[in-house]
Amino acid sequence: MNPTIELLNSHRSIRKFKDQKIPRDLFETIIRAGQSAATSSHVQAYSIIHVVNPENRAKLVELTGGQTYVADSSDFLVFCADMKRPTEAAERAGAEVVRGMMEQLLVASVDTALMAQNIAVAAESEQLGICYIGGIRNHPADVSEILRLPEHVYPVFGMCLGYPDQNPEVKPRLPLASILKEDYYQDEQDLAQIGAFDDTMRTYYLERTGGNKETNWSEQLKPLFTSKLRPHMSSFLKARGFEMK
Repeated sequence: MNPTIELLNSHRSIRKFKDQKIPRDLFETIIRAGQSAATSSHVQAYSIIHVVNPENRAKLVELTGGQTYVADSSDFLVFCADMKRPTEAAERAGAEVVRGMMEQLLVASVDTALMAQNIAVAAESEQLGICYIGGIRNHPADVSEILRLPEHVYPVFGMCLGYPDQNPEVKPRLPLASILKEDYYQDEQDLAQIGAFDDTMRTYYLERTGGNKETNWSEQLKPLFTSKLRPHMSSFLKARGFEMK
């Protein structure tokens, strides 16, 4: 197995960081690697807010549900889907721009995720740790106010970057047969495969917590489809100019 695949297979979320700053030249090198990600039609519909101000970092800890590593990591980034820059550029070039389309929201969100994952891999290749922070979307209007985000820009997620001060195990993934389907969608074997994966995850959680957490993959999904639905996102996105027409 080549080093790149080994690196990808070794990903862990890091939530405890050393009190050590990432050198600025390395930080910028990692961000440039993010810019090399694939982007739809070269639109590059993203912006990154590098949150340096300690007071703002502390506010974001609260808004993300008390995730202290937002403040403790060397660097914290908020990845934003940005349709402001490309639509205004097209307008200056003479286009009668149409805004608020669902496709624009999808393009900007996908572009942002692809760029962020490049940054994650680049950081991990330099022995740094990362942790995505979806909690940025808990209070997106407040986050947008703190970061002074204009219309047609929205915060998708955050990312902690820093030198790891923990060494968690790699979390198991679903069996390949559950997610790789030939020619058409087949789910005849999914029930058995997911049952086996639930057993794998139950063992993982018990071993990781010294027997203090007995759960599985299916159980962990329950709040994502009951209480953590973020119903405010639809109205928030429309208010930001993403009308989803």
